[in-house]
Amino acid sequence: MIEARANTDYLVELCSGEQCRWRCLAARAGDKGRWWRDLGDGREFAENDLMYAWRIVAEIDPPNEGRAP
Repeated sequence: MIEARANTDYLVELCSGEQCRWRCLAARAGDKGRWWRDLGDGREFAENDLMYAWRIVAEIDPPNEGRAP
């Protein structure tokens, strides 16, 4: 099992089989669970609020924006 780290992007698989790219965000004061940002639509959410099963498939590199090839 992959342990999520803050400020890191992951390929995530939902129980439906759909795969998404999520970024694990830094912990927020008073919250017990991690916060995430869906890289497809920009929405942020707490993992404790999710109503479906999901798993981290792999850590992914961020896009090469602003970096030389």
